[in-house]
Parts: sequence; structure tokens; C-alpha cells
Amino acid sequence: MNQKLLMTILAVGMMYLTSMAKDPVKIPLGTDKDAGVMYVYPADKSSGVAVVGCPGGGYAMKAMDHEGFDFAGELNNLGVTYAVVDYRLPHGQSEVPGDDVRKAIKIMREHAKEWGIDKTGVMGFSAGGHLASTVATHYDKESRPDFQILFYPVITMDPEYTHMGSRANLLGENPPKALEVKYSNELQVTQDTPQALIFHCSDDDIVPVANAVNYYTALHRHGVPASLHIFPTGGHGWGFRDSYRYKSQWLPVFRDFLTSLKTE
Repeated sequence: MNQKLLMTILAVGMMYLTSMAKDPVKIPLGTDKDAGVMYVYPADKSSGVAVVGCPGGGYAMKAMDHEGFDFAGELNNLGVTYAVVDYRLPHGQSEVPGDDVRKAIKIMREHAKEWGIDKTGVMGFSAGGHLASTVATHYDKESRPDFQILFYPVITMDPEYTHMGSRANLLGENPPKALEVKYSNELQVTQDTPQALIFHCSDDDIVPVANAVNYYTALHRHGVPASLHIFPTGGHGWGFRDSYRYKSQWLPVFRDFLTSLKTE
């Protein structure tokens, strides 16, 4: 075999191996048989940053791979300890998914010394983005995330521009106005809301881009550092998939954001 070709194959093989994460640590989020679970991938050489991930699925299911586990290798390579939360679905109890993610954040902080964590943030996709932004706007001292990363997120419960399936699954078919307002997270932003990185697409026909725009506007109005990146095409639900044409643009921004947290 040509030596140059052999070296190329070996290099590609090494890149593939380093992008793979080790088997995660499985931690139940309760004692009930139906309790949520978090899958933790501790970084070998911690940067001090941790991310708690919330896959999407309209509060009806969870896209655990391309919006969950598939990020593990990338994040570990950045020195980020990563947890994917297999949270409980609402089934008429709107507080349940958020309770699971807040507990996951607390567990990460309980293991901060063991895993070398200084900052813990939350990341979510679609309805998981709503869940992440809910945790970023509804928290106590122990569960407040240090940052939030949102991909094509559902933000509002306003029927004019929410994702109606996520709304119905979280709040029910005819929720009281007070509950709609409570979970319209653009209305819950304060000056203490954690900094944000947000990605969306103009042509998303599942979750209108106004969700991201209005949340960014609320963050900006309250003086919260935020970055919004809207791509012209791509639709919805691309996650970590290589087939998404703008991956070469969002991924460096994502990496830079996480790297910058180490020096803040």
C-alpha cells in the first residue's frame, strides 16, 4: 500500500477514535421505576465546563441520538463533561421535565470536584430547547445554569407562534392563561437569566424562528449577553447530523462559545 495513503487512513482512524466518547455513567434521577435518567460523559481533561443536554421531541418522545448522545465525543474533546438527560415526559404534569433537568444540574455540581467542573450550563433542541430555556428562567440558587445553548428552540406557549404539539403535550389542550404565560419563557427573562447562544433557521416550518428572535430580544432588553445565529435554510431537527449544510458554520461558533467560558 502507498505509504502516503496508509498514513492518511491511520490519521482518519485516529480522528474517528478520538471523536468517540467512552461509555457514560448512568445516574437515576429518582427511585421510582419511571424516574428520569442522566447519562454522564466525564471529560478526561476537564476544561472546567459541563453541559446538561435536553433532546427534543415535542414533549412526546426524545431524539436521544442526534440531539443527545452524538454530541458526547465533540464535547469531551473540548474538555467538557456532558450529561444527556432522559427526562420524564409531562403526561399532564408540566413541572416534571424541568424538575428532572434541575436535578441533573444539581448532581453535576455535587460531583464538581470529582469531574473538575466550575461552570454548568444547559443545552436543548426544539421542545428540549423549551425545556432548557425553562430551566434557565425558572430556577433556584442550586439549579441556576451558568449558560444556555439552544438549537431551534420552542420558547413561547403563545398559540400564535408556538409549536402546538409541544404546547398541548406540556400544558394540555386548553391550559389556563396563567400557565401559558408561565411557560412562555420570553416573558420570564430577567437580568439574572444566564447568557445564551441560540441557533435557528429562517425556513423552519415546525418551530417558527420568531421563538428564537423574541427570546434573544428579551435577553438583550434585560442586558443578558446573548448571541443569535439564524441560517437561511435547513429546516428543523438537524442536531449534530453531518448532512446539515451549515454545520461547518455553527460548529466553530459552538466550540468558541464553550472555550470562552474557561477564561471568564
